[in-house]
Amino acid sequence: MRMTKQELAEHTISVWQPRHRRRLTNEDAREIAENLTGFFTILAEWSHREGRDGAEANTSGGAEA
Repeated sequence: MRMTKQELAEHTISVWQPRHRRRLTNEDAREIAENLTGFFTILAEWSHREGRDGAEANTSGGAEA
């Protein structure tokens, strides 16, 4: 399901507003979505790197102590 920018902002605000005292703006929603995207991108990179490093360790025949 693709959302428009406005729909994404509204959804983000509806999820995060209960956790904040001040009223969230569309700019706050954009920043939250951008930060979450960056966070999960880094996690995916780490997971990919970990999988690649694990595969290389298994093919080299050596075990790290």
